[in-house]
Amino acid sequence: MDVGELLRYQPDRGTKRGREDDPEEPKVSRKERGSRKWLREEDRGTSEDQRNALDAVPGGEDGEEDEMETLDESSIKRMILTFEKRSYKNQELRIKFPDNPEKFMESELDLNDIIQEMHVIATIPDLYHLLVELNAVQSLLGLLGHENSDILSIACLSHVCIAVVDLLQELTDIDTLHESEEGAQVLIDALVEGQVVALLVQNLDRLDEAVKEEADGVHNTLAIIENMTEFRPEICADAAQQGLLQWLLKRLKAKMPFDANKLYCSEILAILLQNNDDTRELLGELDGIDVLLQQLSVFKRHDPSTAEEQEMMENLFDALCSCLMLSSNRERFLKGEGLQLMNLMLREKKMSRCSALRVLDHAMIGPEGTDNCHKFVDILGLRTIFPLFMKSPKKMKKSGIPEKEHEEHVCSIIASLLRNLKLQQRTRLISKFTENDSEKVDRLMELYFKYLDAVRVADKKIEGEKHDMVRRGEILDDDLEEEFYLRRLDAGLFLLQLLCYIIAELCNANMPQIRQRVMQILNMRGSSVKILRHILKEYSESIGDGKSAEFRESEQKRILELVETL
Repeated sequence: MDVGELLRYQPDRGTKRGREDDPEEPKVSRKERGSRKWLREEDRGTSEDQRNALDAVPGGEDGEEDEMETLDESSIKRMILTFEKRSYKNQELRIKFPDNPEKFMESELDLNDIIQEMHVIATIPDLYHLLVELNAVQSLLGLLGHENSDILSIACLSHVCIAVVDLLQELTDIDTLHESEEGAQVLIDALVEGQVVALLVQNLDRLDEAVKEEADGVHNTLAIIENMTEFRPEICADAAQQGLLQWLLKRLKAKMPFDANKLYCSEILAILLQNNDDTRELLGELDGIDVLLQQLSVFKRHDPSTAEEQEMMENLFDALCSCLMLSSNRERFLKGEGLQLMNLMLREKKMSRCSALRVLDHAMIGPEGTDNCHKFVDILGLRTIFPLFMKSPKKMKKSGIPEKEHEEHVCSIIASLLRNLKLQQRTRLISKFTENDSEKVDRLMELYFKYLDAVRVADKKIEGEKHDMVRRGEILDDDLEEEFYLRRLDAGLFLLQLLCYIIAELCNANMPQIRQRVMQILNMRGSSVKILRHILKEYSESIGDGKSAEFRESEQKRILELVETL
């Protein structure tokens, strides 16, 4: 009997219902389907040893009445006991006949069957504690971590591993976890304690995605990680350290056609990098910045061919932006010629242009972005950014990107350049505003009044709401004030502050024609410098959040000096 025949071998098990529902039977809900699976297991009957074990559990089998019993603690205990027995038997046979897979294949199939039956436990998360108390979680993780050197043994075990992954995916389904917070906490604690991510990554290395069943196993593995990190975000840091980040990068750069698993990898990567500097640093050390840039370079001259591929592209851009929050990664981005790639994307006018603009914003903001700002001018980036400043692209509007978001990124980049550039390069930047009869100053003031009006409308509405609340005797607490402030930001307050900062920098740049043009437009519109000063003072009070106290203090001092000289 060759390897293929052995894998297809099905020992005589007597009559039993098939795993798939009867074609004539109507489709049922997950809970009903799970119950039927469990009942089918009961229909098969038990061996003498199993009956003896079940007799030790209250409410053991007793004819047809028990076949239709509803799922409760006792039935789940019996199911777990059956799983433990089959797992132990399989392990015993593997040790006894390591070089003869035929001897343990039937036990392998029995074990696979009971794992399939255990899916019903996902319908009652209140009883998850039984999985932990009866050591089933550790046994399941043990199956994931089992190693084999024999080819046939690996093929057999991968079947069981995929079944375990499938079960864990259903047990950790995020909707199910939220049905019972207590049960979910117990299960997640046990999985984390058993280093489930490390075992899952170890199992991923054994799976061959050319085989559909194993490709599905990869997808379900990533689903487990997504479920756990969504339920308990702090798991992200540990997951990255347990080999997941390295595997994701390896999978992303693998020369394989785009598929659902590659999309899922990009999504998990973006999740891991959110709000975690340790993970961002680890990605940088693993040359992850280069991997991200290589993957994104495909979209320099070509748009994604499907909506799914576009989603992957956006996930990779999100991951790159998260990484650039760390100053050491900005250096890696600079050395990896990330600025050149983003600049080319802006010029090519493809779908990637809007996200490339966002990356440049992240790369150049703050004092950590100084080197990138200088390099951006060196690669003639000013020729690219100012046409985008003068007019929002039509394609961007069609793609659903809000005009405000585009203008905010462009103005943030210009503000960063004004803050970080020195000497000749700063002069080159400011000279741009004097070209073509100061048309860029006109555009700057046009945007200023546009967002000044938008913020005034929002402020008027908020003041009306506050007045009504005071009249009703309601208290304006800090939470409400924060909510009102966020609404002002949504209306365009932050962009207005950036515009005022740019105006102030230009007016203090020893270019009389720029200052005269600003004052001329303010007078024409019946406005004054006082409004600019007020907005900049408010900006100075909010600047530097999340930064060091020293940075915040120096920035506030610099902005207030600009205010005084206006």
